[in-house]
Amino acid sequence: MLVPPFASSPAGSGHSSASTLDVLIRGGGPVGTSLALALSREGLKVGLLAAPPRRDAAPDVRTYALNAGAVALLRELRVWDALPEDARTAVSDMQIRGDDGGALEFSAWQQGVAELAWIVDAAALEQVLGEALRFAPHVQRLTQPAPAALTAICEGRDSATREALGAGFEAFAYGHLGVAARLLSDRPHHGVARQWFRQPDILALLPFDRPQAGHGYGLVWSLPQDEAEQVMALSDAEFAARLQEATGGAAGRLEPVSPRAAWPLRVGQASRWCGPGWVLLGDAAHAVHPLAGQGLNLGLADVRVLAQVLVEARRTAPWRPLGDERLLRRYARERSVPTLAMSRLTDGLLHLFAQPAPPLRELRNHGMTLVQQLGPLKRWLTARALDA
Repeated sequence: MLVPPFASSPAGSGHSSASTLDVLIRGGGPVGTSLALALSREGLKVGLLAAPPRRDAAPDVRTYALNAGAVALLRELRVWDALPEDARTAVSDMQIRGDDGGALEFSAWQQGVAELAWIVDAAALEQVLGEALRFAPHVQRLTQPAPAALTAICEGRDSATREALGAGFEAFAYGHLGVAARLLSDRPHHGVARQWFRQPDILALLPFDRPQAGHGYGLVWSLPQDEAEQVMALSDAEFAARLQEATGGAAGRLEPVSPRAAWPLRVGQASRWCGPGWVLLGDAAHAVHPLAGQGLNLGLADVRVLAQVLVEARRTAPWRPLGDERLLRRYARERSVPTLAMSRLTDGLLHLFAQPAPPLRELRNHGMTLVQQLGPLKRWLTARALDA
């Protein structure tokens, strides 16, 4: 059944019957809500089917690293500027270290951009997206599925709808967990993101202005499952000591200021991204290792391209149903190639640094240093990351 629209404002007060929905979106995360906002702006009637928030859910300690393409989309949706100032922090520089002297550094100034990325509070972004839905004129909240010309599946990595449709998901489990936490440093971060590639872990410190402006970090630490479980069981003091050892004090003295969260890591991609009347977006379509921070960027790029395809079709061929599979294949073709490329890049880097053999260690660290010395290659890599 349909329940009242998000908005009580005049723009969102009209009711639509279930039979008139253009798009049913399954999944209320950042990808699903962004798609609802994008399609609503184009006049499409959208139903959003999302699970209610869990009252016993632990605090969300995740941070998103958003590239220029993702930020541009959020600006268009009038979401970006609604974020609290301390919920988004610009990355001006990135320092990457290998496990045998390898070093690679990126600078926004050298690349001719204002910032390399933005680090965003995950919970704050989801809250602002939810608030924006209140003013979306054509979006209705659903408590159960309703008929629509197109069903957009944004349910995440374990999508039940994707499985019911028979869209296989070919995944490989790394046997690693991603550990996330919020940290406070006694030294200013100056907008510098830091990352260590080692065997067998990858640790990233993302500059963040919570809980204290200029001194916070979001931690993303990929560890083999047994080591990750040990880290999760440490006291805060023991965890701080482990971080100090792992970072060598490069970011100052780090103090945990949040609970820790962990989740299994894997790589994968759906064998089919679309079919008659349905399409996959975000983690329902693809999964990548978080070492490059591209997960949500890829999902928001899916949103941008699908919205463009549907709007163009309505303009040039209004007689064509939105769920026409030939139409949806345009989206799938445009998104599957860059997504697969990012997946192979992150997977390749992970496996390269997972090898303990001394010759491979020397080779990968030499490779990092070589890239550091090749300006055109660095600029190309930065451009790909800025608009994945």
